[in-house]
Amino acid sequence: MQPSRPAPPGFAALAAAFPSHLAESVARVHALMPEASGPPSESFSVVVRGETLAIPYRIYHPEPDPAAERALPRTERTVLDCLYSRHHNGRVRERRISGVLTADEPWAVPFVVRLLGEYVVEIVAAIRRELPGPTASQAARRALYGEFIAANPDFRARTEQQMVSYWACYYRHEYPAFADYPGAAPAALLRDAAAEWKGRT
Repeated sequence: MQPSRPAPPGFAALAAAFPSHLAESVARVHALMPEASGPPSESFSVVVRGETLAIPYRIYHPEPDPAAERALPRTERTVLDCLYSRHHNGRVRERRISGVLTADEPWAVPFVVRLLGEYVVEIVAAIRRELPGPTASQAARRALYGEFIAANPDFRARTEQQMVSYWACYYRHEYPAFADYPGAAPAALLRDAAAEWKGRT
């Protein structure tokens, strides 16, 4: 019996951001990612369908070859977009969030929610445009967000507090009322989706 190969450097920190059943998919994605300029930063913890995930605040890998990305199956492309939504460069995060927002996977949800508590208002505005509203056609995706928020109330509260802090520090001159800030509507939508989920269970 041959000994198992050691995991490549940095893999464990990225794999911990996803459910264990995705380990092989994360390994294939990691193999495409150029070497990082530094280790991932500290992580934040969330629970997705009973499994605790540790998602890095920032990663430092350059983006992979676009042709190699296009060859990935859908799940692995979503994994890749999720990881690069944690990139240290805000423009990379902004490009990648569209692929995460359209995902129908429960493990993609925390990557979206976390960005609402960060300082790049263009990303927050993109999330506001794409989050599933209370319509029949969006019910399944809305339920994913409701399920996640119901399971992670402290994470939601911290994210919303950070959102308010960034608004007060950097965007209050542009949006004098918090209700007009691009993050206000998504925050309310998430609270409503969680209440709907709790009412169903």
